[in-house]
Amino acid sequence: MINRQKRVRVAVAPLEQFLRKVKREIGIAGAEVTVCLVSDAHMAQLNEAYRGKSGSTDVLSFPAENRKKPMAIRRAARGANVALGDVAIAPETARRYARRNGRALGTELRVLMLHGVLHLMGYDHETDRGEMDRAEQRLRRRLGVA
Repeated sequence: MINRQKRVRVAVAPLEQFLRKVKREIGIAGAEVTVCLVSDAHMAQLNEAYRGKSGSTDVLSFPAENRKKPMAIRRAARGANVALGDVAIAPETARRYARRNGRALGTELRVLMLHGVLHLMGYDHETDRGEMDRAEQRLRRRLGVA
C-alpha cells in the first residue's frame, strides 16, 4: 500500500490490514496486489490515458494479465505467489462519494479496495450481467463493510 497523495489524511495501516483480510477471504493470500492512493489530478491523467475518459474517478484497476473469465473466489490462486496487479484509489473523490452515500471515508476506501481487487481477478461489472456485483455484495457482508 502506497500513499502518494497529500490532500486527504488517510490511516494506511488499517487499510493494509483490511487488504490482507480481503486476500485471505477471497483465497489469494499469497498474491501480490499493490494499492496506491493518488491525487485527483493523477487519477484524471490515468483515467484519460487508460479509459479515454476525462476527470477523476474513485478507483481504477490494472490487472497483471487479462483473464477470459474471473478467478473463482476461495479457489482463486490457492495462496500462490502470483502478481495480480495494481489498484489506484483517489481519496479526494472517495471522500466526496462517501459523503454522498452517508459513509465514513474509511468504509468507502475499503469498498473501493475490494472492488479493485475483484477487477484484478477478472470481474467486470460492465459486461458480466451482475456477477461482480453479487460477489462484491456477498464479500462486503462477510467482511463487515456496509
